[in-house]
Amino acid sequence: MATRPRNGSGRANRVAPDGSTHAVADRGLFWGNRGALLDARGDLARHHRGRLWICCVLEFHCRHRTQWQPGRLTELYFLDEPTALAAGHRPCGECRHHDYRRFRDAWARAHPGDEARAGPIDRHLHTDRLTAGGRRTHEAALGSLPDGVVLAHDDGFWLVGGDTLHRWSHAGYVEARPRGTFPSTVTVLTPRATVATLRAGYEPIHHPSAGTATTPRP
Repeated sequence: MATRPRNGSGRANRVAPDGSTHAVADRGLFWGNRGALLDARGDLARHHRGRLWICCVLEFHCRHRTQWQPGRLTELYFLDEPTALAAGHRPCGECRHHDYRRFRDAWARAHPGDEARAGPIDRHLHTDRLTAGGRRTHEAALGSLPDGVVLAHDDGFWLVGGDTLHRWSHAGYVEARPRGTFPSTVTVLTPRATVATLRAGYEPIHHPSAGTATTPRP
């Protein structure tokens, strides 16, 4: 499944790492869905429907979609894969079959007691990403977090990348700070199960700006 994004006025279809959706024009590297989210008038009416939250490539086998249709899955867009993973999504098993297999293999290493199949993975992720009242986060030692994790700090979102953290925006990563300038314990947005999968060797696809964001001078 794939599509070409054209963000019309009022379409809150760009996803932040905390899973919230926003009406902005910036185009990311991936799209995905978490069910049919619109009411009969075409207004965004719910956060999700169902447990199948996937992350897809923008183009696949020349398929095209008529977007933002009530009664059909609602197209959502992500800056990059760490953004999608933080929001609770996983690679699509069709248009990203190779990446899905890499994710599944790393999942199996991280969760040896789980079945490494789409259904059990989605059920486990659904428990990790949501509470009865909304979004689930967790606290973790910053030094324990692998690359690709996104955390909340200083009224923003930050991508972990080696000794540096990169401030997220819809347009790309706009600032870099040394890991040592952050608290030793941080609030993590990426679900626990996905953090473990990243630690087990899954390498997500980053927006190019993650390698160009600069550290501000003191």
